[in-house]
Amino acid sequence: MLLPESRPSQGRDVFCNHCQAPLTPGAQFCDRCGGPVAPAPLPPPAYAVQPYGQPQYGQPPYGQPNYPPQGYGPSQPQLPYATWADRVLGYIIDQVMVIVAMIGIYVVAGGLLASFASMGSDAAGGLCCLLIILFPVATLAVGFYNRVYLVSLRGYSIGQGIMKLRVISPEGRNLSMGTAFVRLLAQLGLSLIPILGLLDLLFPLWDDKRQTLHDKAVGCFVIKDPLAL
Repeated sequence: MLLPESRPSQGRDVFCNHCQAPLTPGAQFCDRCGGPVAPAPLPPPAYAVQPYGQPQYGQPPYGQPNYPPQGYGPSQPQLPYATWADRVLGYIIDQVMVIVAMIGIYVVAGGLLASFASMGSDAAGGLCCLLIILFPVATLAVGFYNRVYLVSLRGYSIGQGIMKLRVISPEGRNLSMGTAFVRLLAQLGLSLIPILGLLDLLFPLWDDKRQTLHDKAVGCFVIKDPLAL
């Protein structure tokens, strides 16, 4: 039940909020106590204005999965594309992870090689061949977790997270796992040819959206994100 002072003034009696006496429509002072008539409360706004960079009502929280704030888009100049230096540092951090993983694998494999050496040259030779193909396989496996699974899940690898970077699609969303995998394969394929690998690494220096060639292969962008990691 509405209190007298909170009743709307349209189509109903209005009462003084001091002495509760009925008021004459449009009166500014109460006829009984002479007190001023409080203005009718304003209706609530139809919508609430959100702070800059926050999603509108009904949209996912910031960074999930529509990352860019309102007005951002890959064709707009205010999109904070990552700098070349930040991307290189993030890549180096990711590669250090691969090296650490490989050291652990080779330590274990070295122990097995020493054990198999006593069994005969055939067993040792087979393990040596296994060690040759182990590096590219392990690189792909670590890359799949770090640069496919994590990028599709949260938008950045471990190195990119440390450098506050995020990989987004043209719609501003996280990449799907399939798209992130194609991006990884494109980078690995370009790295097999030294000239193309170097061109891929340096391409953001003159590209207007600071994309590498493997970014362009899937149409993604790498941006600066202070909320990463």
